[in-house]
Amino acid sequence: MHSTLKLIRGTYRMAGHHERRTVLGNFASLSTLQAITYILPIVILPYLFRTIGPEKFGLIAFAQAFIQYFSILTDYGFSVSATKAISLHQTRHEKVSEIFSSVMTAKAALAFVSLLLLGCIVYFVPRFRQDWLVYALSFGSVIGNTIFPVWLFQGTEKMKHIADINILGGLLLAVFIFSSVRGPQDYLMVPLINSVVILITGLLGQYIALRELGVKFRFPGQAGLREQLEAGWDIFIANVAINAYTTTRIFAIGLLTNNTITGFYSIAERIAGLCQTFPLASFSQALFPRLSKIYHKSKPRALQFMRKIQQITVNISLICLPLIFIFTPFISRIVCGGDYEETVLSLRLLLIAVFFVSANAFRVQFLLVCGKTHIYSRIHVIMAMIGLPVIFLLISAFSYIGAAIATIFIETSIFTITFFTIKRLHAVRGTKRKGWFG
Repeated sequence: MHSTLKLIRGTYRMAGHHERRTVLGNFASLSTLQAITYILPIVILPYLFRTIGPEKFGLIAFAQAFIQYFSILTDYGFSVSATKAISLHQTRHEKVSEIFSSVMTAKAALAFVSLLLLGCIVYFVPRFRQDWLVYALSFGSVIGNTIFPVWLFQGTEKMKHIADINILGGLLLAVFIFSSVRGPQDYLMVPLINSVVILITGLLGQYIALRELGVKFRFPGQAGLREQLEAGWDIFIANVAINAYTTTRIFAIGLLTNNTITGFYSIAERIAGLCQTFPLASFSQALFPRLSKIYHKSKPRALQFMRKIQQITVNISLICLPLIFIFTPFISRIVCGGDYEETVLSLRLLLIAVFFVSANAFRVQFLLVCGKTHIYSRIHVIMAMIGLPVIFLLISAFSYIGAAIATIFIETSIFTITFFTIKRLHAVRGTKRKGWFG
């Protein structure tokens, strides 16, 4: 603990006054958001699981995993590429509006393609056709996420807007769920409410972008669209690859087992996801645009800063994750109403994977900061090619346990590859003296 505090103080001193103030302010806003979104699932998930039952809960989790593929398509790689572009041009309002217009137009076109694909799959595949309304109601979340310009707020370092809008959305979600979902017969209200709330937050995001940030939408030219699509391509491929071994776990369990087992496992995944994102995701989002600017000014300073931040997250994980591991049965009782083996064992295994994700978060981010998106993409594409067959094979052999084991294997492998990639690239810089990373 003492060494962690020393690292935090040292990292704090490395940043300039303005940098500290900006990053910490954004971190505070996003951490408030994450705290609210951390607390709400703790309240909502147990209520939903017990009210609609594990079978319907599993069906909804399967539908959300399926719909997530369309969210990946509409997000493309803009969450990183557009954030970085805007962060470098945030004082040039015309350029920000140009980027905004191009990205929103591309996302709208991708959302339309997604709707057509969903309609074809639901119509022609019997497994999806029998519960078509669940998928149709869930698709509203894709539209809401498409119009919510989170990348604009991150790039302009106005994360407070993200926090305010999503906190409102979280509170609306809780009110609607508790007032409208009273039994298993109300399970369709869950995807409907989720979609309506995400649509509301998306519209609010657009209102703030156009009114308060002064962004102006103009239909972009072909060159502007091509520029943004090319900038986001490597990230898109990486996102497809990443979701091939993350979202696919629940999707594969739903295909190879049944809705009940899917429900129990999906609870473990959601709890593990909360442990993985809070507060790491807040800090990562707040730091990315600032780290990009530091790198632009001083590459060695950016590397040193990243390494110190990464060490802090490792130390915090070593303190927190073992405690969660010990209290997993207690967490299962709170959420599921009993010590269900499927949830307890899955969560304990997934926590091992969470450690490697946390221990690698800022190394992965640094590849993006220094423009090595092709390397970032290649790592995840390779792991998707290896991990996807492993997921299906292990689930076929060991049911839900296979999914958790596959997750450990994949995240450990990504950690190892990224660690040695950063080390090798840094060594190239030192030996060839051709500038950073050769």
